[in-house]
Amino acid sequence: MPKAPPSTSTSGRPALRRNQACRSCRKRKLKCDAARPHCGTCVKQWQALVSVPAPVGYAHPSEPQCSYDPVEGLTLAPDTDPVEKIRQLESQISLLKGKLYEQQARSISPSHTPSLGAKSTPPNIPRPLSDNGGISLPHASLMNVITTDSPESRFRSESGSPELRSASSGSKQPSDPFMELLFSGWNPDLPDPATLNHYIDVFFRCDPCGSRVLHQPSFLASMLLSPRDPGFPHSAILHAICTVASRWSPQNVVTLPDGTRRDQFAEFHAGKTRQYIDKTMASGEDIFSVMQACILLSWYFYQEGRWVEVWIFAGFQTRVAVPLRLNYPGTFSTHGNSSPGAYLAPPKDLRDLESRRRTWWMTIVFDRIASVGGWIHAVDERDLGTELPLRNEDFESEVGTYPSNPQDLATADVFIRHPPQYTDSFLLLIKAVMLFGRVTDFNVRGSLRAATAPSKNQNPFFLDGFEALDKLVCVDFLENLPHIFKNNSGVTDAPEGGSLDTDLYMVHIIPHAATITLHNPYLDFTDSQCISTSRCVNSARSILAAYYMLSATSLDITRLHPFVTICWYLAAVVQVQLCKYFIEIGDTDRESTVWGEINVLRFAMLAYGQRSPIGTRQERLLQGLMREIVRMTGQKQPLEVGVPLYPFSSTTLWRKDGSHSEDGSSVPLPLSPPMDDHSSRNGSRPPAGWPMPNVTTNSSPGSDGMAGFV
Repeated sequence: MPKAPPSTSTSGRPALRRNQACRSCRKRKLKCDAARPHCGTCVKQWQALVSVPAPVGYAHPSEPQCSYDPVEGLTLAPDTDPVEKIRQLESQISLLKGKLYEQQARSISPSHTPSLGAKSTPPNIPRPLSDNGGISLPHASLMNVITTDSPESRFRSESGSPELRSASSGSKQPSDPFMELLFSGWNPDLPDPATLNHYIDVFFRCDPCGSRVLHQPSFLASMLLSPRDPGFPHSAILHAICTVASRWSPQNVVTLPDGTRRDQFAEFHAGKTRQYIDKTMASGEDIFSVMQACILLSWYFYQEGRWVEVWIFAGFQTRVAVPLRLNYPGTFSTHGNSSPGAYLAPPKDLRDLESRRRTWWMTIVFDRIASVGGWIHAVDERDLGTELPLRNEDFESEVGTYPSNPQDLATADVFIRHPPQYTDSFLLLIKAVMLFGRVTDFNVRGSLRAATAPSKNQNPFFLDGFEALDKLVCVDFLENLPHIFKNNSGVTDAPEGGSLDTDLYMVHIIPHAATITLHNPYLDFTDSQCISTSRCVNSARSILAAYYMLSATSLDITRLHPFVTICWYLAAVVQVQLCKYFIEIGDTDRESTVWGEINVLRFAMLAYGQRSPIGTRQERLLQGLMREIVRMTGQKQPLEVGVPLYPFSSTTLWRKDGSHSEDGSSVPLPLSPPMDDHSSRNGSRPPAGWPMPNVTTNSSPGSDGMAGFV
């Protein structure tokens, strides 16, 4: 039988000359299409390789292992040093660029020279492009290294593209910083190195959340490496840092129709981070670094109040961390025949071990904070086997080795015993958040299979486990803090300069927010001996007193942890219910006082919202709750959003004497609220003779403001 004729595509393709195929295909005697930079055969084999997770201790190559013999005109020995190869390539490129510029200069008249004077972009500020709504794209930021009076500006226009210049350019070709960055391996999606280093510095100085997972000294040292070095920080982390740090160094900020702010520079880098996350979800490469970037991005979404993304990322982080075995002691385990091994290799050193611990605990802390609205947690507390991390000073120390923290959540007295060598404000914050998580677990599990919802008519202390949890949350945790932390609220205001320990500040108010969450469904003011009512009122006043202490200083409250807005909201929930009672009994004096306290918390949320939209969003939820409460009191008309809420009582709220804006526009809140009883600022207890009469909460138990904060 005659042989089939060759196909058209095969016969039409020119045959490769000797040694024109790549070295890998020649060695394995495979067909090669000589495509550059990698042939099709090598690309297919590399794709098949990376589609399967790498074994423990092995990393897949980042690109196909495909190389070619030196091209004609570039004499390189097979064993030539790669650095020398790069230098020769750069020399040839520089020579070719010079010839191109000379040829272009001879063909273009001087009248086509562009003007670069008045409209040049200031240094270190990425130039927005009109077709992207002002988002600073990376190649424009790289061009910031070329100033308008530099020699290279002769060949660049305002858009950053090469321009044709006059013949007076000269034969000497200066170095091009833009090309130098590209040849060094710099990611063109990132800002230029100077701008990026600025954001990294802002991130470590100002961010109260994600910066805990990174080891600052080694991270800053790795930024000095070549971008091609394996030790250089992953681009996903750098993009996430730009996203987070832009909150304190904003660019291209726009105000949306609903009044919230949106930083387009941050959104651009958030999008780049998500691209790396999507890539890792498909291939599994660089999974730990990308997970750390995911944690940074999650806190950005939380501060933005973008709850759907918060929930998605909270679930993604926890589910990724479990197969990495970060929930095991030492963040690694190989025992157990019934479960697969860890995806990650064992920690390389103590620093790597501690970095994994912190990554795990920040994942769990974020899950607990994202679940305070009454959602079940992604990982049960019984499945958290990782020991608590070390102190910040020990983690960042460059000398000495520190043994692992002996405490984990299975330790019986973990919430009331704090070993000095393993205790700082960050460790206490983790414990406080986990304590709040226990309250969430109790509420969710108690109502999951309960026949009826919690009622104010029942005594919660008869519920299984309630009394022990109440004692731990409301009394034992704060009472057993070490004296150095118990007598320090985290706020220091001195003439030479104040300081704010945001972790320690949160440690003092999170237990009060947890108390309100635990007791709010059982509020009953008809019973003067109701412990739940007393607990909630005391906790709300304690949160308010902590804000008074901070507002009396010149410190910036926007540096606080974003979870503080939820604590303020919970305190306001109690105050609104109390105000409803005063409206119903006609006690206008006390009503006016409580309205003032509510507006103090509203002002705090709005002030925080100037930098983080979560504050503005929580304040809107509070206004909605206030309208509903006033509506339920049977007044003639509900409370309108635009009406100034301070100071007034129910008898003067709708007074038509011209004292309020006719168009209903919002009036700025006062800077300092008057208080009828100033003693309530100085402690957690209510003033003497605090009334305990009935406050009727007609809304369903557990829903009067509790479900609205997320």
